[in-house]
Amino acid sequence: MIPLEEARSRILAQIIPTGPETVPLAAGWNRVLARPVTARLTQPPADVSAMDGYAVRAADATTGAMLRLTGAAPAGRPFAGEVGPGEAVRIFTGGFVPAGADAILIQENAAAEGGSLSVTQGVEAGRWIRRRGLDFAEGATLLPAGRRLTARDIGLAAAGNHPWLTVHRRPRIAILATGDEIALPGDPLPVGGIVSSNAHALAALIASAGGEAVILPIAPDDAGSIAELAGGGGYDLLVTTGGASVGEHDLVQKALGTQGFALDFWKIAMRPGKPLIWGRLGAMPVLGLPGNPVSALVCGVVFLLPAIARMQGLPDAAPRTIQAISGVELPENDIRADHLRATLERGEDGAWTATPAGRQDSSMLATLAAADGLILRAPFAPALPRGGLVDVVPLAALGV
Repeated sequence: MIPLEEARSRILAQIIPTGPETVPLAAGWNRVLARPVTARLTQPPADVSAMDGYAVRAADATTGAMLRLTGAAPAGRPFAGEVGPGEAVRIFTGGFVPAGADAILIQENAAAEGGSLSVTQGVEAGRWIRRRGLDFAEGATLLPAGRRLTARDIGLAAAGNHPWLTVHRRPRIAILATGDEIALPGDPLPVGGIVSSNAHALAALIASAGGEAVILPIAPDDAGSIAELAGGGGYDLLVTTGGASVGEHDLVQKALGTQGFALDFWKIAMRPGKPLIWGRLGAMPVLGLPGNPVSALVCGVVFLLPAIARMQGLPDAAPRTIQAISGVELPENDIRADHLRATLERGEDGAWTATPAGRQDSSMLATLAAADGLILRAPFAPALPRGGLVDVVPLAALGV
């Protein structure tokens, strides 16, 4: 068995980012930029009014002064003239400030009657004017490469006049579930069979991370069938589930070996998820996950999510952790890094308390679904009293 961190490093060392593609701005949400977005214009393009009111010369717009209205400057229709001494121009939010004006007298502080304007409260120079380039200047970098785009980012790119974006292609990840005993949800179950949950859970995990999942047909416990389904190629990563251990029907390595599979490592000192396979089938990397559903998903969190991040040009770090108080006493750990399914509660002081489920069996999906996080226990971690501090991976933020 190799340590968890070494396994993750060896996996990520063989993952390369996908190439760029151009997508419409409206399709850019949650994609990762392959090239930076720079401003194609200055925003705002001129000095504009921040309020509805009157463009004036501050020296003239003192309390009690009377000004002459000479025109209007609504947004999109700039006033062509100049504001001279004793003059004012009606203006609206977003309207270009006319030449000669140096302040906006808000409409609440003035009274217009006919062609005259009475100033009820004076204004200082510069007030209520948004200066040209206040938001950004032409040529400025608005969004760096390697950024996953949010709704805010899409708005900023649009303001920068970008109808198209260059992003990393979504990684195409094939999922091959193996086993005579499994059937797709809704299909008739074989005698002694179970419903296959791994492929759909992993597909959802891949989608939440920005990848494109392709669920392959279930492969029976037959080396030829596994090899045929796995050998289609054309994917950025092949993920198998089941058949990774040492039993008589654990055939993934044998089946892929007939196709030229090159094994990098097998077996990791972690729980759940010890029988994990990593290698290459030609140019395609292969991640072989255990068949137990909790093991498959935990390994997905620990290894698959960082790999998908790297494929999209994102930092490929381990899943983010928070610190919490253990709600129970934890025994001394053994040689394997442990991932305890736990619920999280936040106290009035803001501190989190993590309480592991009473049973941690790797087949219990209901326990994983009810969990809020994974308590991380390092190999050979000493016994921890109740109230001790633990590191926890929050699951909701990962889409698990």
